[in-house]
Amino acid sequence: MTDVPILLLAAGQSSRMRGRDKLMEPVQGAPLLRVMAQRACAAGLGPVIVALPPAPHPRYDALEGLPVTPVAVPDAAEGLSASLKRALAAVPEGARAAMVLLADLPDLSEDDIRAVAQATDQNTETLIWRGATSGGKPGHPVIFARPLFPELAALSGDSGAQAVIRHHADRVMLVPLPGRHALNDLDTPEDWAAWRAAQRPDG
Repeated sequence: MTDVPILLLAAGQSSRMRGRDKLMEPVQGAPLLRVMAQRACAAGLGPVIVALPPAPHPRYDALEGLPVTPVAVPDAAEGLSASLKRALAAVPEGARAAMVLLADLPDLSEDDIRAVAQATDQNTETLIWRGATSGGKPGHPVIFARPLFPELAALSGDSGAQAVIRHHADRVMLVPLPGRHALNDLDTPEDWAAWRAAQRPDG
């Protein structure tokens, strides 16, 4: 599994947070972005490549000291595909696959990340391995085999890799993860308030 780089997509504008940066919100005493990058590194899969807004930006400070490769995305406003393509371009040539990981999934653990990666050894016909909820609803992270890299590099807009996933729907393996770990992204202040309330013992 050590040849599966992780593309941590963190160049978005947090446009629904009304002036706050969701990736800088504190989780376990650190910015969410740092926590997610630490989990990605701890999973031990391969290099962690982080797509970021152009510097200077506070998100770079959040990653200080971590063994990650930052990649600036000057065209991030064009949508999620811009971040994906910039990060993909930094993937080492020998990688047999790459994992796409969103940075706003605070319940996703290093064990979850590792579980999706371990599934790549189970079926040689599969091209895409995708984390899912415990009930089987598709989510993140998503691993793409190298033969799909050209399709990913040709994407545009804000739908990310959904078009590639749909095109190869018959070669997707879902990997169930605990609860809603694979889907619980926090995009608004209300999302954050509800999530924090649920973390409290009396929540």
